[in-house]
Amino acid sequence: MSADARTIAVYDAKAPDYDDRFRTVKPDRHLRAFVEALPQGAHVLDLGCGPANASAFLRAAGMVPDPVDASPAMVALANQRHGVGARLGTFDDIDAVGAYDGVWANFSLLHAARADLPRHLAALHRALKAGGLFHIGMKTGTGEARDALDRFYTYVGREELLGLLEAAGFTVIFEAEGTEVGLAGTSDPFLILRARACAAVDRAGSGT
Repeated sequence: MSADARTIAVYDAKAPDYDDRFRTVKPDRHLRAFVEALPQGAHVLDLGCGPANASAFLRAAGMVPDPVDASPAMVALANQRHGVGARLGTFDDIDAVGAYDGVWANFSLLHAARADLPRHLAALHRALKAGGLFHIGMKTGTGEARDALDRFYTYVGREELLGLLEAAGFTVIFEAEGTEVGLAGTSDPFLILRARACAAVDRAGSGT
């Protein structure tokens, strides 16, 4: 399954509403912890950046964000709001090798099909430098479904997500669970993990 056109259409239509719902004046504790664990000047992929609020905070903290989103309206809003150089792209467009010190994938990969998660995670592992930091937020549960707004979701269990990260070459160093009311108005459980990219011999021939 490639990028889901119906999900992108929702984000195109709801971009200002999404920004109003999730905009904050300061980074949350997970983004602060992510920033604190990165070197100064770190190059960070903000995957599924939305209005790029995270990228704005990253830049303010001295990082170099690369905000990417599949929604043209979100990319336009991100650049209008923050001027961060947000660009259009899907999960399938991530083809960098050893380019990033960190990847911030905060509730974006939950829109990928379950069958595609292993290859997307492998691509993100390749995109990170050895020892690079990976943040992922996912809604927990089972199956795949569309919400009331027609967005496609893959729901994962804790053990399933831990296994996917391990298989992709990550070592999990932090996890947290919670619930939050999203754009569709439902209160959904979620899981946040931070992980390090282990050195791998398949890093495009660069060795370990």
